[in-house]
Amino acid sequence: MCAAYCVHSGADTAVGLIELVREIVKVSSGVHGSDFRRECTDLVRRISLLAHLFEEIRDLMGEGCGGQSGEGCRWVSDLVTALQAAKSLLPVAASFSSTTSSDGAAAKKIAFQFQCVTWKLEKALSNVPYDQFDISEEVQEQVDLVRAQLRRATERYGPLSSRVLSRALSEPLDQLMDPMQPSKRVSIGLHIDNIGNVDHEVKRKVSFVPKGNCSSSTDSLIDMARVSNQIAMSEICPSNETDAGTEDNAEIKDQEVTKKPEGPVIPDDFLCPISLELMRDPVIVATGQTFERSYIQRWIDSGNTTCPKTRQKLENLTLTPNYVLRSLISQWCTLNNIEQPNVLANGKIKRRDGTVRDVSGDLAAIQELVRKLSSRNIEECRNAAAEVRSLSKRSTDNRILLAEAGAIPFLVHLLTVEDELTQENAVTSILNLSIFENNKELIMLAGAIPSIVQVLRRGSMEARENAAATLFSLSLADENKIIIGASGAVQALVELLQNGSLRGKKDAATALFNLCIYQGNRGRAVRAGIVTALLKMLTDSTGSMVDEALTILSVLASHQEAKVAIVKASIIPVMIDLMRTGQARIKENAAAILLSLCKRDNDNLSAISRLGAFIPLSEIANSGTERAKRKATSLLELLRRLHHA
Repeated sequence: MCAAYCVHSGADTAVGLIELVREIVKVSSGVHGSDFRRECTDLVRRISLLAHLFEEIRDLMGEGCGGQSGEGCRWVSDLVTALQAAKSLLPVAASFSSTTSSDGAAAKKIAFQFQCVTWKLEKALSNVPYDQFDISEEVQEQVDLVRAQLRRATERYGPLSSRVLSRALSEPLDQLMDPMQPSKRVSIGLHIDNIGNVDHEVKRKVSFVPKGNCSSSTDSLIDMARVSNQIAMSEICPSNETDAGTEDNAEIKDQEVTKKPEGPVIPDDFLCPISLELMRDPVIVATGQTFERSYIQRWIDSGNTTCPKTRQKLENLTLTPNYVLRSLISQWCTLNNIEQPNVLANGKIKRRDGTVRDVSGDLAAIQELVRKLSSRNIEECRNAAAEVRSLSKRSTDNRILLAEAGAIPFLVHLLTVEDELTQENAVTSILNLSIFENNKELIMLAGAIPSIVQVLRRGSMEARENAAATLFSLSLADENKIIIGASGAVQALVELLQNGSLRGKKDAATALFNLCIYQGNRGRAVRAGIVTALLKMLTDSTGSMVDEALTILSVLASHQEAKVAIVKASIIPVMIDLMRTGQARIKENAAAILLSLCKRDNDNLSAISRLGAFIPLSEIANSGTERAKRKATSLLELLRRLHHA
């Protein structure tokens, strides 16, 4: 495949990769009823970010891989292989639902294929010669984020043989789903009964040594599944074919590994029937079946009124915590030295300092309170949301208990009600709950961002303030910065920065600063008009927002689109005035911003020279803070070089 791609120019290669990404992204529209909705969405989101990389390669390198052969073009082949594997997997996973298929082996194999694709894609991205392309900082940051996410996922799986993975990826999944091939289905079912036990919570390290001759990729996959889930150690061999170069060395190294014991097999009853993952919050539905709360809640929120496992109609949509099973899972985790999936077990909360508190007496009251959040009576909902708001403000223990009792999905729903006070209480409760780190993921899984942005745009001023603060809290996780930025939140935050109360402006400024740490959001902020808002803050006679404005400008000043907007808005003269009259921290930030604006830009250097920056810079270089001295000294050196040129 590499040779076929190498005969074209680098631009043609990039175009081919872009088209492949677009085909993959199309799959994301059809995953709503799938048991693998989350896996599909995560994979598509990560792959979609790579389009920007390929577009820059297309635009910046007309020759790219052209003229190269063999190892010089191998990264293209690796990427195509990984993306083609994803393209083959996603339609099958997107169409799979336990409501229409009772084939547990098929579900387990699809789960394993996600592991394979993740590993292959991470490996392919690590081999791209980034230094050969003039990749922008924004795109490089996107790629780094994707690689980091894939790397964290692969670390959970442990090291795997590249040859075995290649074979696993090459097997056509559509045949697995073909009801006209029962013999193959039976064959697979005989061997991979426990493949679903390769879960996303437990770290495992599995090693492989040769065993004889494997006749097909299917055999390799079957053996691999058995290794991962049924026995302490199995042996998988390469075929008689060999690859050149580093692949030979890697294969030899794999063959030399000695046997190692694998991790414990997770009991089937501890796995969510939808996600096939170890449950952290098992709940019982009306049919008596148990599921992970976040997955069954999304199933119900999608409009389904049947049980995903039995297909029986749900007489009610109540989710009852399965405390007995949760306790058993906790005991099993402790016995097998596995990190427990939550901090609440056996009616007790274990804190980070090692202390334990019995909260069994609080559980019933909180469960009843959460039940009221789902009431059809708006007054009862309003009062329940107010009580949740109060409880979630008081202590970390309450934040844990409320989340474990399933309050978050109901609070997200209440963000969309027309009652203003209920909306305020709901968004403030979510803000309070997000303070506890583990709850951030639950809030994101509940699909809260679009509703929070709507509150930010149309809610009362208090609700808008707390919505902005919630976005800041959630954006502390790097991967959330992209999701929040793509939701329209940046535009809404800039509007609050321009027209909000003083508290609202400060909350918006804090959220925007954190979101703009990610390069992709800087352009969004500039196009939303943030530079005009920052200029107004800098020149406001009260000076109440100068620190916040300078902090955001210090992040934006390295972004090319922002640079142009900052210069056009005549902010440079304001920076020079602040260096003359501001306090020490203000002078420091003003000097840092000017340095960013003037690096590799003689026009801006000439401008600050004409505006008399030399004297205040000299004063800062002599008597400013240590950071201010460094910035001012560097800028003075640039000015001297300009004058001597």
